[in-house]
Amino acid sequence: MKKNLLLQPFLKWAGGKRQILPFIREHVPPKFNTYYEPFIGAGAVLFDIQPASATINDINAELINCFEAIRDSLDELIKDLSQHKNEKEYYYRIRDLDRKAEFNNLTPVQKASRIIYLNKTCFNGLFRVNSEGQFNVPYGNYSNPKILNEIVLKAVNNYLTSNQVTILHTDFEKATGTAKKGDFIYMDPPYDPLSDTSSFTGYDLNGFGKDDQKRLKVVYDKLAKKGCKVLLSNSSTEFICDLYSNYEIIKVPANRNINSIASGRGKIEEILVKNYGIL
Repeated sequence: MKKNLLLQPFLKWAGGKRQILPFIREHVPPKFNTYYEPFIGAGAVLFDIQPASATINDINAELINCFEAIRDSLDELIKDLSQHKNEKEYYYRIRDLDRKAEFNNLTPVQKASRIIYLNKTCFNGLFRVNSEGQFNVPYGNYSNPKILNEIVLKAVNNYLTSNQVTILHTDFEKATGTAKKGDFIYMDPPYDPLSDTSSFTGYDLNGFGKDDQKRLKVVYDKLAKKGCKVLLSNSSTEFICDLYSNYEIIKVPANRNINSIASGRGKIEEILVKNYGIL
């Protein structure tokens, strides 16, 4: 089936894979049954591969709600998004809704619209929450951000409704539990930090530490033993390279685009880990 070139991420996301997609493409199996992505993020890899059968998941409830709203209530979402304003006072009023009781009264569409709006207008396109789970990124003060991109939203809706795409909000182990021999799993977990100060911990309240990385390796091993084709991306740290030393490790260059400090951006090395050859 011909790819829809309009299909692309509708959010800017820390750890987004658009820049290393050319490297990931090289290692996508030419044939597989169902595609699994337990850490969907903004969906760059999903939207690039465009599989006819997929199970996608993320632990971030706000993010998954956005995917579901685009799939189930596109017209209502577009209407709500069109009402937002790129004004500082308005931005903070919308941002601070999750600190108030009225937040619980918002519909799923209103919550999705809020997240998309904040993502387009906040500083550097970060999704970050504080220890209480409240969105805490400051206003970006951009002159003309594209809050509503109907073309992209319609393309995402068309893909999600025209294919067999299951959307989950659960733990990565449960999300891949139904994978069978011949399925393809792409894992893009929160990366192991390159240093003690570089860890991006605001994506989810629970964080993703060394123990989570080790548990992910156990899941990777189980899937590999089932006969699944598994591709994983992570940072090129000694810990991760040692953890996956029994598999093929491919090093790829990347740029760190999202960082609040300019000196924290720039060239870094990432790895892809796979348990299969390209036939």
